[in-house]
Amino acid sequence: MSLKPSAAFRYSLMRLGIFVAAFLAIWAMVYFRVLPAGLGRSNLFWVALLALIVSAPLSWVLLRKQRDAMALQVAEKVDRAKERLAANQSQEDGV
Repeated sequence: MSLKPSAAFRYSLMRLGIFVAAFLAIWAMVYFRVLPAGLGRSNLFWVALLALIVSAPLSWVLLRKQRDAMALQVAEKVDRAKERLAANQSQEDGV
């Protein structure tokens, strides 16, 4: 068994890291009044929404290699599953 994490796990962690960095940066800008705060108790929701909007395009650009590696890994797993299914069906047909 390999100790190397899967490409999907690495991609997810990196995506989460970009979101957290964006969240902290936007929270700091709201705290120092560079950006407006939300109304009443909605400030956390406002910061999270802005972080999501900012982190999505950043992830799209910055994580291209990881996304491609994840797609390749998923395609390989699907191909192996198809091969096993075909082998099982051919064994059933032969019996």
